[in-house]
This record gives sequence, C-alpha cells and structure tokens, in this order.
Amino acid sequence: MKLRFCLLVMIVLLSLGSAAMADGLTSDIQKKYDSIKSFKSDFVQTLTNAASKESEVRSGKITFKQPSLLHWESVKPEPELLIVGESIVWDYFPDDKVAMKYRTKQIFNSKTMIKFISGKAKLEEDFVVENKGMEDGLIKLKLLPIEAETGLVLAYVWVDANKMLTKILVIDFYGNGNEVVLSNIELDPEVEDSFFDFTPPAGADVDDNTKIQ
Repeated sequence: MKLRFCLLVMIVLLSLGSAAMADGLTSDIQKKYDSIKSFKSDFVQTLTNAASKESEVRSGKITFKQPSLLHWESVKPEPELLIVGESIVWDYFPDDKVAMKYRTKQIFNSKTMIKFISGKAKLEEDFVVENKGMEDGLIKLKLLPIEAETGLVLAYVWVDANKMLTKILVIDFYGNGNEVVLSNIELDPEVEDSFFDFTPPAGADVDDNTKIQ
C-alpha cells in the first residue's frame, strides 16, 4: 500500500528530530535536528519488490512542521497527496478522484509509531543503533528495532557533513525496500498550519475509514 510506504519513511525521518544519536556521533547532529521547526525538500523514492526485483521510482516534495504535520506530494509517475494533520490523515489520488480518510491513530497503530509521530521516540529505547562509519562521504547508521514489525525490520539512514539527513532506507519483513533520497532541503520555512488541511474536491469519492475500530 503506497500510504504505508510513505508513512514508514516519514517515521524514520521524524525519529532523527527527537532521538539521541548513536555512539561516536557528535552532539551537533542532535542539536541540529532539535532546532528544526519545519523543513521542505524534494524527494526521490524507490520502492523495490524483493520477490520480483522490480522497482518503482517516485518523486515530489515533502513539507514537514513540528510536532507532526506532513504534506507529502508525489508528482511522478502519478500524482498522490498525503496529508497528515493533528488528528486526520488524507491520502488523495487525483487521477482516480479518490480520497481515503483515516484517524491519525489508526495509521500509527503501534506503540513505536505513535511515539515517533508524537515526537517522543528515543532511538536508544526503540532501536539498536550501530554507527557504520562513512559511506560516499555520508555518516551511515544502521537501525534494528527492538520490537520488529512486519513493515519495519531494518532501516539505514545517512547524514551529510552539515548534520542533515539525506537518505533513508527501510526494509520490511518480506525484504521489500523503500529508499528515499532528499535534496534541496530548506530549513525552517514559514508554513501555515492551514497548508496541512485538506478538503476533498467536488466529485471525489471519499473512503472514510475513521469509524473503523
């Protein structure tokens, strides 16, 4: 499910904003992410199916605002808009004119996910973190969840010389990979909360899942 892929990557993204770094990394990385209130970035996402070896490449823009607001817009190969608000998540597919609505707690339905999205996650509590050293000029961290879930059994993140995360790779139970590379990162842009509101356009079919327990 595309929504699931998007959210898993976002979870790893948010973790760096509130978590202690692995041994061997300077406190400057922690301070950098603690100081960020919002960011915008271009992204290229590669979804790889372990069984078929086929890959899908997607691209677009991400806007994030503390504590947990997200505007994730895919442009290619097909448009998709994911909006995470304070209590409601929308996933809208313009070509199909379909909008899927969820409660935020439905999407982040595990203890670890809820902690991440609320900004309370601690890498040392939820992951075994290993500093893998430098790779292509980036600091590489390996994350092994203490309580593995089907959608997240292993992750890697890469941080550049400016102490900014630039690449994330999430691997699920089946070996499927979800890699996101960030570029043109803009820190602390002015973003109104209304940017994270969404109203389905006229004529769109709404799949309302908010009443599902």
